[in-house]
Amino acid sequence: MAATEPAPAAPPAGHEGILRRQSLREPAARTYARSLPIVPVRARGLTIEGADGRRYLDCLSGAGALALGHNHPVVLEAIKRVIDSEAPLHAPDLASPVKDAFTTELFATLPAPLARDARIQFCGPAGTDAVEAALALVRAATGRDGLLAFTGAEHAPATSGAGTPATRLPYPQDYRCPFGTGGERGAELAARWTENLLDDPKSGVPAPAGMLVEPVQCDGGVLPAPDGWLRRMRALTEARSIPLIADEIRTGVGRTGTFWAVEHSGVVPDVMVMSKAIGGSLPLAVIVYRPELDCRQPADHTGPPRGNQLAMAAGAATLAYVRENRLAEHAARLGARMLARLRQLAADHPCVGDVRGRGLMTGVELVDPAADAAPDPVLAAAVQRECLNRGLIVDVGGRHSAVVRLLPPLTLTDEQATAVLDRFADALSAAERTARVIRLSVPPRRVDGL
Repeated sequence: MAATEPAPAAPPAGHEGILRRQSLREPAARTYARSLPIVPVRARGLTIEGADGRRYLDCLSGAGALALGHNHPVVLEAIKRVIDSEAPLHAPDLASPVKDAFTTELFATLPAPLARDARIQFCGPAGTDAVEAALALVRAATGRDGLLAFTGAEHAPATSGAGTPATRLPYPQDYRCPFGTGGERGAELAARWTENLLDDPKSGVPAPAGMLVEPVQCDGGVLPAPDGWLRRMRALTEARSIPLIADEIRTGVGRTGTFWAVEHSGVVPDVMVMSKAIGGSLPLAVIVYRPELDCRQPADHTGPPRGNQLAMAAGAATLAYVRENRLAEHAARLGARMLARLRQLAADHPCVGDVRGRGLMTGVELVDPAADAAPDPVLAAAVQRECLNRGLIVDVGGRHSAVVRLLPPLTLTDEQATAVLDRFADALSAAERTARVIRLSVPPRRVDGL
């Protein structure tokens, strides 16, 4: 009789065991898990509780997807209603009461000239799916293949893949202006560069099917587009029959202090790309566009599964709550207060090179004062770790991974904002002290001949 094989050992339980299994099973490409080694088990609003029993203030907000924070009651109730109704949970392209309610609510928030006769396409669940759908739309409508995009754009893979020629244009910014000027002069030079490129028959730029622009570049370092420059891009594209595509994946649903970030400038794009917050914490992506661009055939590919009824219900509830409770205005007010406090910190900390943002999308660029204010990604990572040690979750990004980003939910209270800023200030001081000690302990580089 064969000996009975021993039962496999039970996997280690709890925080450490889960993290260990994740590191063994998931790819090296994972991002947030590397810098944020926590295991969320409960969450409500701004707060996450980890499997280790610690509580955290979450200023990552699902990379901006949680406009109302974690498990907001109106979102949970909307999801429960769909489940209790026994309606199908997935209905690709089919009409449904849930989809109709979501579309109606979304259109109620759009800039009026676009909402009047716009079309909507439900894409795959990710923002990248929506960007690809927008590019396919304008290519089919114009018969052109080129694309105008900007340096620092978040969706670089979608705009630079095989068969997708993209011309990168300068995106204006004050702190690290590509023309060395910043301000209105820098924005004017960026606009002139674009205009010259479009009108030069020898520029080598393929005839563009569209221009894709983020009203605020989040991954690029939290860079708000100057309103005048964005209006100039609208005028340039309109005069040349080039569809303007606004990427509102990160900036939409009140995040920047208006419901859609293009509203700061009064620009009405031809296409709006939306994801993240519109799903109320569940994956959902759509594009909304002018009817004259709607020239594709029913058989044209429109993306992978796109009929998530729970996401549409959660999204409709979120859109309505943000609109009815004027959370965009709240984000503008509270965001201005947070920016002012962070700029006071910058005056006392030479390592803070710049503080910028719009609404509740804020970036703090950290630099090495001893190296001509070069971006300091090591210090940014240290600040993120010190924040986590103090129960505060923040993100790091930007062109050189030297920008600490704060994306709290729009339901953030004044008291919570104070707690977030206090913890951030303490973490910044601690990381700065550590960096100073490390730099002092490293001997100066030897110069040949000395």
